Amino acid sequence: MKQHILIQLFKVTFLALFIGCLQVNGFAQTNIKVEGIVISKIDKLPIPGVSIIIKGTSKGTVTDFNGKFQLAVDSTGITLEAMYIGYKSVDYKLNNFNKIHIELEEDTESLEEVIVVAYGGRSKGRRSKKMSTSSVISIGSNNSVNTESYAEVSENTFHKVTKKPLSTFSVDVDRASYSNVRRNLNNGNLPPKDAVRIEEMINYFDYSYPQPITEVPFSINHELSLCPWNEENLLLKIGLQGVKMERDELPSSNIVFLIDVSGSMSNQNKLPLLKSSFKMLLNNLNEKDRVAIVVYAGSSGLKLPSTKCSNKAKIIEALDNLEAGGSTAGGEGLKLAYKVAKQNFIKKGNNRIILATDGDFNVGVSSNEAMEELITERRDEGIAISVLGFGMGNYQDDKMEIIADKGNGNYAYIDNLQEAQKVLVKEFGGTLMTIAKDVKFQLEFNPKFVAKYRLIGYENRLLEDEDFDDDKKDAGEIGAGHSVTALYEIVPVIKKTRNMSELKYQSTELTEYAKNSNDLLTLKLRYKQPTKSKSNLIETVVKSNYKPLSETTTDFKFTASIAEFGMLLRNSEFKGSSSWDTVIQLAKEGRGTDEEGYRSEMIRLLKVAKSLDVKYENK
Repeated sequence: MKQHILIQLFKVTFLALFIGCLQVNGFAQTNIKVEGIVISKIDKLPIPGVSIIIKGTSKGTVTDFNGKFQLAVDSTGITLEAMYIGYKSVDYKLNNFNKIHIELEEDTESLEEVIVVAYGGRSKGRRSKKMSTSSVISIGSNNSVNTESYAEVSENTFHKVTKKPLSTFSVDVDRASYSNVRRNLNNGNLPPKDAVRIEEMINYFDYSYPQPITEVPFSINHELSLCPWNEENLLLKIGLQGVKMERDELPSSNIVFLIDVSGSMSNQNKLPLLKSSFKMLLNNLNEKDRVAIVVYAGSSGLKLPSTKCSNKAKIIEALDNLEAGGSTAGGEGLKLAYKVAKQNFIKKGNNRIILATDGDFNVGVSSNEAMEELITERRDEGIAISVLGFGMGNYQDDKMEIIADKGNGNYAYIDNLQEAQKVLVKEFGGTLMTIAKDVKFQLEFNPKFVAKYRLIGYENRLLEDEDFDDDKKDAGEIGAGHSVTALYEIVPVIKKTRNMSELKYQSTELTEYAKNSNDLLTLKLRYKQPTKSKSNLIETVVKSNYKPLSETTTDFKFTASIAEFGMLLRNSEFKGSSSWDTVIQLAKEGRGTDEEGYRSEMIRLLKVAKSLDVKYENK
């Protein structure tokens, strides 16, 4: 039975990928196009990523984030099969070309058996101080040991305002953690604890923040209510919205594709998916843009000199000719990519390396410290580096996060073609165009109203308080159209506690302004324009008045549900009264219009995580 389940998992997971790649390459064009939608039988929510196959063939497609699909067929009379992990497969006899409506029923028994298989290799070992390495049995990989590595995340704790009135951190627009969590859950595994970075899960989604109305490149937004997992506390949501730019407003691009073609990239969800993803990006570039291709394996090399996108056929041909093999000379590849980018530098343009890899740097410059030094030496030359992660089993998340963070770029994990569409097409401007750099937050809490506070997530983005005014201190970047959201859990002052003036050597007294104001906190933000070295300062005040949770926006409810999702996955000591049922309900209340289906997809993932968590607890 276990062997059967493994085969089913392998088939469903990789068949969708295989079909997507075939479609990108123009395979199987037939005469008649049928349309349809797949939803859950229980809650009627759309299901993205369902494989729709013409039975008895390898022809098919996958549903998009709205659960919708299109498929070219020759005639009626054929049978379509809808398959997805955790649901019973459904056969649909095509008798006409009307819109197809398919409902899938959850297959609890099958999912439970899959969970038992996944649990067999669940690591119970002690984590190192600097690195957390998961060790699970990879489904569909001949029981090979999973050596994925993640930097350890030590959750932020509560701070007393009387002792630490300032909270300072760098923005983070990376979103890799959410799609990586999704990949783990879709494969029947709870993700490794340190793979869960809550701020990246929150920032994966778009929110209804207004566009800036001044010369400042982003708007600042905030909302305050009761904390869903601890009603004695408050929850503050802070959001930045970067200015959106139309495609024709973006400057010319000088892009170097830095592609890992080592032996570890041979799997279908690595180099083949990478090629299809880059072809999507190419379709978004115009004739004034340029692309070069640098590869690295046993040795590094220039596979395509910088080429105008007016000759996209030549670029695509170079991509198609890439093959995986050899060990990974990551450091040499980075050096060559920077050299090529500098040789073709466009003044006032978008000069960027896009590194695509599973992160398995095992030859040449391999340590995280050496990688960081290599990147930081070159980021001031005006060349950014963004990172796209692929694959599983030997996925080195920690290295890729360092490269993107230190290289003034962003980091995404591509687990399927739909995610490639989101990152490289839908969010094209934000992925490639920086509108503000070294963006830092600093919050000063008013001890009249705030006893303690805790920043949720951003553990690897914390700054010293004095770093806020130091323009030499590196911080995060914001791309065109990107939003950044942060949550604070706040313990309000309810009753008088021991006064600091009782101490022998120091005393703390409220200022007259604090005593007479209704300020909860003052929010300061520093940022630099992309080509400037001196920062600009923005300051705003958040009042202590809060709304009941029932009166908050759908964005507030959904953001809070993501934070709870992350805390449950991490089994956080701060999760309070959170449970899978309450989080699912809160996410449903925060779903809103959800035109593209991303929020509905998370609700489905919550249900999968609930089932997995129950089975693990029973082992």
